[in-house]
Amino acid sequence: MSSAPPADSAHQISVLPSGRSFVAEPGEPMLTAAIRQGIGLPYGCKDGACGSCKCKKISGTVVHGKHQDKALSAEEEAAGFVLTCCGVAQTDVVLESRQVTDEGAFPIRKFPVRVAAREPLSHDVMRLRLQLPATEAFRYHAGQYVEFLLQGGVRRSYSMANAPHTQADVGGIELHLRHMPGGTFTDHVFGGMKERDILRIEGPYGSFFLREDSSKPVVLLASGTGFAPVKALIEQLHHSASTRPVVLYWGGRRPRDLYMDAWVRAQQALLPQLQYVPVVSDALPEDAWSGRTGFVHQAVLDDFADLSGHQVYACGAPIVVDSAREAYCGARGLPAEEFFADAFTSEADKHGA
Repeated sequence: MSSAPPADSAHQISVLPSGRSFVAEPGEPMLTAAIRQGIGLPYGCKDGACGSCKCKKISGTVVHGKHQDKALSAEEEAAGFVLTCCGVAQTDVVLESRQVTDEGAFPIRKFPVRVAAREPLSHDVMRLRLQLPATEAFRYHAGQYVEFLLQGGVRRSYSMANAPHTQADVGGIELHLRHMPGGTFTDHVFGGMKERDILRIEGPYGSFFLREDSSKPVVLLASGTGFAPVKALIEQLHHSASTRPVVLYWGGRRPRDLYMDAWVRAQQALLPQLQYVPVVSDALPEDAWSGRTGFVHQAVLDDFADLSGHQVYACGAPIVVDSAREAYCGARGLPAEEFFADAFTSEADKHGA
């Protein structure tokens, strides 16, 4: 699919029902313009792969750059839906996005970080603790992510696994990285990376964060290292003394994939309204697994006949997030604007491999 041609002039983008508006410069994707001006549109990968930024176009003309059909199908585009991450306005545009927020869009900044610690959490998950410069105060919402700035313009995105208020105790920010053999960055993390190495990051990014102005019960859905930002959400709920009912469904192929199971169980003493449902899809006999089995998003369907009064925060593999969105917002009545997601798109996902 060819890239979007540059528009010949700046255009105003208005977002309903919030009434917020911003200006997109010629050739500038609408999401880039929104982020630059502190407008909290929903988004995930920023690469046309996940569909998190999809919203309804009420009026105007938008031309899309390269994106994947699973993020925006031809039928959806014909019906007036757009991806703001690769959609370039050709006229003034009015969008409908009920997830746009007035919540502070913290400034996106670049800064160096020092590797403070590398700690294996399982056979293929590493906890990376990054120390920020002493003069820097890194402000972000629990659930957001940063991008590593690597050589050759390569970027890799990882969510903070700790809530902002824990930075002093942790000594910076915590990330959970799964080893992808052959991966440019994770091979280095699991191989030659050393403590005290200096890296560069940029952030915060993402619209996956707790909406604390709601009192609705919360369903947290995580697969694999999708648990990282969910961990930060749990810490934030505890820090804010929330009384909202919360249930965490965490899925892995085998029990060892639930690499902080003991941590979750310890949190239940601190957050009494937290329920925990671990789900394993491919346990082996030697695992002696006696808990829930199958697909983690299906476990929620098995337990909830009606999600119309809930908020759902889903993070993990795109297939899990997409399946959950379709089922929960369909048969279970969850309002689309109450489904918040961060799909972990790999480089293969982004390039349609």
